[in-house]
Amino acid sequence: MTNILIELSRYLIIIAIAVYTYKGFAIFRFTKEEDKNTVLRVQNQLMFAIHFMAYLILFLTTGKLDIIIVYFAQVIFLSAVIALYRVIYPKASRLIINHMCMLLAISFIILTRLSYTKAIKQFRIVIISMFITLFIPYIIKKLRFLDKLGYVYAGIGIGLLGLVAIAGSTSYGAKLSFNFGGISLQPSEFIKITFVFCIAALFSKSQELKQVIIVTALAAVHVLILVASKDLGGALIFFITYTFMLYVATREYLYLTGGLLSGTIAALIGYKLFSHVRVRVIAWKDPFQVIEKEGYQISQSLFAIGTGSWFGMGLYQGIPDTIPVVDQDFIFAAIVEEMGAIFGICLILICVSLFIMFINIAMQAKDTFYSLVALGLSLMYGFQVFLTIGGVTKFIPLTGVTLPLVSYGGSSVLSSLIIFAIIQGLYILKQDEDDKVEKIKSDSGRKTRKTSKK
Repeated sequence: MTNILIELSRYLIIIAIAVYTYKGFAIFRFTKEEDKNTVLRVQNQLMFAIHFMAYLILFLTTGKLDIIIVYFAQVIFLSAVIALYRVIYPKASRLIINHMCMLLAISFIILTRLSYTKAIKQFRIVIISMFITLFIPYIIKKLRFLDKLGYVYAGIGIGLLGLVAIAGSTSYGAKLSFNFGGISLQPSEFIKITFVFCIAALFSKSQELKQVIIVTALAAVHVLILVASKDLGGALIFFITYTFMLYVATREYLYLTGGLLSGTIAALIGYKLFSHVRVRVIAWKDPFQVIEKEGYQISQSLFAIGTGSWFGMGLYQGIPDTIPVVDQDFIFAAIVEEMGAIFGICLILICVSLFIMFINIAMQAKDTFYSLVALGLSLMYGFQVFLTIGGVTKFIPLTGVTLPLVSYGGSSVLSSLIIFAIIQGLYILKQDEDDKVEKIKSDSGRKTRKTSKK
């Protein structure tokens, strides 16, 4: 009976995620709020259906009663997040909330499959992180001096990165984190937010050559410290984000071209200087030629993705544990192996939908500072997703970054939820501005009608 349910669940979960993803794009066809709300409710129902079916299989396969308790706790948590945002922030983007909760639900499912202990730890961190970030949209709305702290953001970022480079713990050849009593904190995950705020604050004041030189120097210090710490994946994300923020702020193609060219040269220098970069390039070129050493990790990832095929093996039917660091850098491979390539494609499309919505918020913001903040955070999020999935699928060399909201890691999930909360705050600001404009137009219309009657 369990085998039948596992087999049936594979297809039902894929159908549910496919319909959910379709609804996420189809919602933009509707203009009436009632129609949009109907789509959003259907998405919620599909998310909880996927969550239920997956945890049913997890319970039937393992027989652990604790999984039932965890399941109900997660249902209460996800329901509370959706309800609280509706009550506290009625103008927040419900589609972003739905996608955020869907990514968290997928994370809970696959982490429980991989390691129950880590899944519980991650769930606790998510609860604490959500409580902290729930106040951020309100803070964004109320604090009007955030654009005046450009050098403060720079000082915080450079100071913390420098501290990590000097006294941080080494992990996989790079100095990334601090360890406090078994708790690991990775400052670069949060500094990428202050980095974006720094660039946005300084460019919102001026885009003259002198300012460009100053901001570029500050950005270069961030990147160089990350390179010195051998956190090259983080350095790449910072560099790309700054390059495109510089271009959007100045509208100068020369800066964009120069930035991309200098990035290419820096990549070549990095290849010559760092042995682990050469190892990753060797593994990327032909992992099966070096499968016993450099190519083992990516080879196992490709085997997992290929084995999963379109519909997946089913939960607990694959062997994702053979992939090193599967719960962090390679979690996408584990998802595809057991839940299928169709599920993986839908996951990518959900991330793409979020990136498009973030960019749209950046384009609609009237204030230069808020526009650049939304753009920078969008680029941080989108490029990190690209690096993670691109590395796992051998599209690009591995960079050692996590999949936001899905991979295991406390610093990663907290920083991602902060980014989502900031974006929500900026979206709410835009809604408030639109409401004020509509009110002014409405008042003006009433005055015009009264004057014409007289």
